[in-house]
Amino acid sequence: MEAEKMEFKLHLKRLGYQVKYVRNFTDVDKKIIERADKYKEKPLELSNRFCEEYWVDMDALHCLRPTDEQRVSGHIDQIIKMVEKIIENGFGYAVEGGDVFFSVDKLTDYGQLSGQAAKPDEEEPSWESPWGPRGRPGWHIECSAMSAEYLSPRFDIHGGGADLIFPHHENENAQTRAACGEDAGVSYWLHNGHVTINDEKMAKSKNNFIPIREITESYHPLALEALFGDWCALPTLQDLDDALTPYRDAMPEDTEQTAEAKNIVDKLKSEFDAKMADDLNTVHILQGAYQRALEFINASIGELKKMQSYAERMSLLVSFFEIEKAARKVLDVLGLLNDVSCAEILNEMKQKTLTRAGLSEVGFSQKMEERTMAR
Repeated sequence: MEAEKMEFKLHLKRLGYQVKYVRNFTDVDKKIIERADKYKEKPLELSNRFCEEYWVDMDALHCLRPTDEQRVSGHIDQIIKMVEKIIENGFGYAVEGGDVFFSVDKLTDYGQLSGQAAKPDEEEPSWESPWGPRGRPGWHIECSAMSAEYLSPRFDIHGGGADLIFPHHENENAQTRAACGEDAGVSYWLHNGHVTINDEKMAKSKNNFIPIREITESYHPLALEALFGDWCALPTLQDLDDALTPYRDAMPEDTEQTAEAKNIVDKLKSEFDAKMADDLNTVHILQGAYQRALEFINASIGELKKMQSYAERMSLLVSFFEIEKAARKVLDVLGLLNDVSCAEILNEMKQKTLTRAGLSEVGFSQKMEERTMAR
């Protein structure tokens, strides 16, 4: 999912890396052509429309845009050059009809990624090539050529769904190495799991999916991320923000946080790094130390005004500030914070809840009054 790639990008930047994140759109494909034909639309116009709709959904989920975003149809020259290099290096051959086949048996370690060995119209987008009639590139070579163009023949991290390991990523990696040499390819693969429904992967081909747009009409986008990330922190952070607001500009610089708070902050940082290093284990990130932080806030926030000692009150306030800072860093990397305040997000969530129930805020208040009167 894009959310996972965004989290990884933010995490790498937090660790001090300079990150260049490139995403490509496959806008030339047999399924696209078939669908465009069905709806009497030009294939590239259909692709462009869905790219724009995709951006709307990703922006609603607060997923950051990549550093660079490109489409296959604009990179036919690069694809042809890579195919020529594969043939020149002895890993491909042209056949009658203008097709070029890749010789998987000539690449000695083909199958290293997936663990699987190789087994013995005029309206359609097409381009001229050195091998015969007009045609279009295959899926694997598209990605090989575009990643080499915008990153390099050898780059650090390649993302995608686990269902793409074979044949797509295996062949993409093989073709890159066949064209650019044994040292080309990917250093680390980042494969995400899938959203399932009734124990099956959600997929358009199975017609068992729920569009993001449909979900976010009734639920806040962050509620969708909560479903995948298993978190519930906004109410507590909003309570903390309300409590700290009067003190934000008047805190003494020489006051230290409590020993318990310091331990929580240290654990927050160390557990976060450990879980991100464990295959981006985001589902469990907001457990453990994070839950202890929320429990500390909930247990202590009511004690603030009761404290008689100025020094103790200031120490607890500093503790709150440090925990808030550490917690927000975690949420920021997970993409769960943006320029909108917690109060605004909670209000949006309330409005969507009322809409699902068929109520307005006034109508809800009236029902509550009627219920109170009935008692």
